[in-house]
Amino acid sequence: MVAENSFDIVIIGSGPGGYVAAIRAAQLGFKTAIVERAHLGGICLNWGCIPTKALLRSAEMFHALKHAADFGLTATNVGFDATAVVARSRAVSKRLNDGVGFLMRKNKISVIWGEASIDAPGRVTVRESKTAAPKGALPPGAYAAKHIIIASGARPRVLPGLEPDGKRIWTYFEAMAPRSMPKSLLVVGSGAIGMEFASFYRTFGAQVTVVEILPQILPAEDAEIAAFTRKAFEKQGIAILTGAKVAKIEARANSVMASIDDGKGKVEPREFERVISAVGVVGNIEGLGLEKLGVKTERGTILIDAHGRTNVPGVYAIGDVAGPPMLAHKAEHEGVICVEAIKGLKPHPMDRLMIPGCTYCSPQIASVGLTEAAARERKIEARVGRFPFAANGKAIALGEDQGLVKVLFDAKSGQLLGAHMVGAEVTELIQGYVVAMNLETTEAELMHTIFPHPTLSEMMKEAVLDAYGRVLNS
Repeated sequence: MVAENSFDIVIIGSGPGGYVAAIRAAQLGFKTAIVERAHLGGICLNWGCIPTKALLRSAEMFHALKHAADFGLTATNVGFDATAVVARSRAVSKRLNDGVGFLMRKNKISVIWGEASIDAPGRVTVRESKTAAPKGALPPGAYAAKHIIIASGARPRVLPGLEPDGKRIWTYFEAMAPRSMPKSLLVVGSGAIGMEFASFYRTFGAQVTVVEILPQILPAEDAEIAAFTRKAFEKQGIAILTGAKVAKIEARANSVMASIDDGKGKVEPREFERVISAVGVVGNIEGLGLEKLGVKTERGTILIDAHGRTNVPGVYAIGDVAGPPMLAHKAEHEGVICVEAIKGLKPHPMDRLMIPGCTYCSPQIASVGLTEAAARERKIEARVGRFPFAANGKAIALGEDQGLVKVLFDAKSGQLLGAHMVGAEVTELIQGYVVAMNLETTEAELMHTIFPHPTLSEMMKEAVLDAYGRVLNS
């Protein structure tokens, strides 16, 4: 193998986990290359996290303009242009896509364009991609690397009978670039992806129905927070069916007939213009040569240890392809841990209880750590504190007085076990609790912390005070 085709580390996939791992590897002195087949930045930057937030921002602005009178303002003939809304979202993605390319050049990371497979430990074959390579990318061919990190991400899960056709039955790919806003929409699945799209399309006037097979929407969230969120969505006019499923889908010329089983013996046919399948994602493990290598997988993801190592020496995996939670920030942190372990720096393994989760619908949801139910399952006696947005001056001034902050502490040690929030800007607030948990902060230290006034963050302290019978403003 010629020297220019040999690297210390080759990373397959340039999503948040892959490109961050590549940058950290370059910082540590490794000769690094990254293989990408479609978009620098991966799904998150191009078709996931970032463009959806741009869409939701447009929805937020539209909602605010429609309620201008509530703030003593006048806004007449408020409308929207679906094409322009989508165009702004795509422009945001393009800007960040270009930014990843700049970071690769800045850190002297080689970009190899094409489809990668691992022939053997230390050897990667890159085949030609269907998409055009960016300027300066290395061509397909055979490459060598002492260490190979798989960061190939995930794709939408497809259920039998609910196969997307790209026209009437959508995954998040099609849902992010509608040619026009549908008048009626069925969302199958009430996780973060499903609820964000339900919120977006409802704000722009669609009649939205959400079907969830489990008894609770947002199944990963604390039950009290999920119940609060459900009421907020139903108040907005979103119909929510839990303990239900879509028994049958029949595509018509420009609509879909869905037979909805309510779980109580009743099946009702209902017609929708569009359907979004939001039933989760599955890791991209196919075509990588994992079977030939003997890399162990489980339920569509690659099994790894605490530092990203697979059972095959020299082969690693990070991010969505390495299992849940399938979040960009988890992938980034996992990538740094993996590379630092390769360097011999002995990084701390990632604690999954310290990974925050955020859903950017309206109202926003954010959480970290144990839910109240999980604490009970572990037989942990917990002190629970709550504080409502309706008692916070900043929230009232913002016109955002509907929300809740909830915290859990170990009754014996005072350890912060978890925090769960619903309401305006909680996706920004949650990091305060994440830092506190990482620093092993107790309730006493939080009580002695001075929070600025007037801010939404004051509710975080008030919830702590409430857990110990000392709440001041509620």
